[in-house]
Amino acid sequence: MFSTRALTLLSSVFGACGLLLVGVAVSTDYWLLMEEGVILQQNQSMEVRMALHSGMWRVCFVAGPEKGRCVASEYFTTEAEIDIVTENTANILKMVRTATPFPMVSLLFVFTAFVISNIGHIRPQRTILAFISGIFFILSGLSLVVGLVLYISSINDEVMNRPREPEHFFHYHYGWSFAFAASSFLLKETLCSGRRKRRGNSA
Repeated sequence: MFSTRALTLLSSVFGACGLLLVGVAVSTDYWLLMEEGVILQQNQSMEVRMALHSGMWRVCFVAGPEKGRCVASEYFTTEAEIDIVTENTANILKMVRTATPFPMVSLLFVFTAFVISNIGHIRPQRTILAFISGIFFILSGLSLVVGLVLYISSINDEVMNRPREPEHFFHYHYGWSFAFAASSFLLKETLCSGRRKRRGNSA
């Protein structure tokens, strides 16, 4: 009995954390951080010409001619809206939009699963609710991991196609919004494993 109650409590906590993490990830703009510039031949130092951080919905510039400006991602469909050093950087920002629907669908699924799961805890005799919420948690995890894979592959494709120029440099890394999304996926997988274990104990 204690084990069942503990697993029930843990599933609620993990479900809430998974919902919170993916919600924060989708709504913030620190998925990807990029900077590019030139290497000064005189002293081999680097001069940053452009630096930004981006998310699902907007891009914010922290260095360069657009410093201090945040624009919606959809504005990148017109080249006149922003001043980016190279075309490859603009292409990265365009390509990652292909992954945007999947975290959104994942957020919808995990919210639905969380609601159904808590109704199931209030009415434990409705075992079908636990089964349905488990399906939604699985679908949420699948949607999120597909979105993460697409996001990474879109960036890698553009980085690999980037021309190698010794006088220019380009750096990028994933931010805490991306880490939140990945952590949410791991929590959902842990939650689904816990549910399978609880069903095994009940049987």
